[in-house]
Amino acid sequence: MSKSDRKISRRKFIKLTGTAAATAGFTSAFLFPQRALAQQKTLKIVQWSHFVPGYDKWFDNVFTKEWGAKHNTNVIVDHIAIGEINARGAAEVAAKKGHDLFMFLSPPAAYEKQVIDHSELYQEIERKWGKTIELGHKSTFNPKTKKHFAFSDSFVPDPGNYRQDLWSQVGYPKGPDTYEDLHKGALAIKKKFGNPCGLGLSQELDTNMAVRALLWSFGGAEQNEAGQVVINSKNTVEAIKFMRALYKDTETAEVFTWDPSSNNRGILAGKLSYVQNAISVTRTAEKDNPEMSAKIQLTPALKGPVRRLASEHVMSCYVIWNFAENKDGAKKFLADYMDNFAAAFKASEFYNFPCFPKTVPNLKELIAKDPKANPPEKYAVLGNVLDWATNVGYPGYATAGIDEVFNTFVLPTMFAKAARDEMTPQEAAAAAEKEIKRIFDKWK
Repeated sequence: MSKSDRKISRRKFIKLTGTAAATAGFTSAFLFPQRALAQQKTLKIVQWSHFVPGYDKWFDNVFTKEWGAKHNTNVIVDHIAIGEINARGAAEVAAKKGHDLFMFLSPPAAYEKQVIDHSELYQEIERKWGKTIELGHKSTFNPKTKKHFAFSDSFVPDPGNYRQDLWSQVGYPKGPDTYEDLHKGALAIKKKFGNPCGLGLSQELDTNMAVRALLWSFGGAEQNEAGQVVINSKNTVEAIKFMRALYKDTETAEVFTWDPSSNNRGILAGKLSYVQNAISVTRTAEKDNPEMSAKIQLTPALKGPVRRLASEHVMSCYVIWNFAENKDGAKKFLADYMDNFAAAFKASEFYNFPCFPKTVPNLKELIAKDPKANPPEKYAVLGNVLDWATNVGYPGYATAGIDEVFNTFVLPTMFAKAARDEMTPQEAAAAAEKEIKRIFDKWK
């Protein structure tokens, strides 16, 4: 090699070394993909295994994949059974480590000190989609601290599901409209056909919701608007008396040991005449038992002596822990999720109703003409759901005390003890008052 060949111009040197560096970078990423992945952010989400499998498929395989690619984020979604949610949440708080987004199915007010203030997230979304519904606001806001302890994207209505073929034969072709109808009709059905009624009296989610609807419709409540305990009232005693009579006349002892899917299984198997549940019942029937699907129809919340009111069946409440590793990503994810909520609503097969109504402006039209339903207008009854659905803790807010009352099943226990004649209705109401006051005092 000559001396001149060994000389390289400055321009050629830069060109060669630049190309080499670029090639080295490409080779490094190609041969060591873990280095490229290390540059990615991670967003960890935990939520329940949805009763509508198609929703989880959309969420996991479509929305989160597209969102992750757009934001260079590896989105990890862990699904857990409904009965494991509260224990998992408590474990993450104890360890101060876990997921960036944690989804509860009821207002998690007890964790206010362990989560960020979600107020800025609400403000950002409300600028685009308008105010959240009162149900969403009262389920995620502490009026004393002015902190949003969670963010609610959606809620699930809790209508009545009734066997139209049975109810038609005892004089109620459109099912029961009032609690009095429920008692009379269910009693007639049990005597004539042997099918029991299916309102639970167990320590599980569906019972928690059903007994609140009954209590409120008879004029009772755990607390008043100011958060004072008012459970021990004449109205509460009347509601307990009704439930005891309904159990004795129309149900079986199985209701004391039910899990959240027991009433689903019972009515889908043709055993039960009426249950209070979300549309997971009818959606399952449409897929697995078309003959039963045609028999099961829906009613709005039943009317009691005082009002027609029911709790939501599920209140989707996401929290971002204050120890989360990717708080900004979690906020961005929820904001973008609301921009796509119309797709989420359809993927859930009308199960997840929006807390921001403008995200699904044609909701009533969609649910009134559903090709999967038999008849197609079956779900139209849910069009006015906000007229009869309210929050856990009604007429007040979903406070930390209410959260504990809910998750320790104080109300199901109150009704169950009277139904079993372990206490009189008056004694059961007094015992519930004592327990709720103890819990509320702890959270003052």
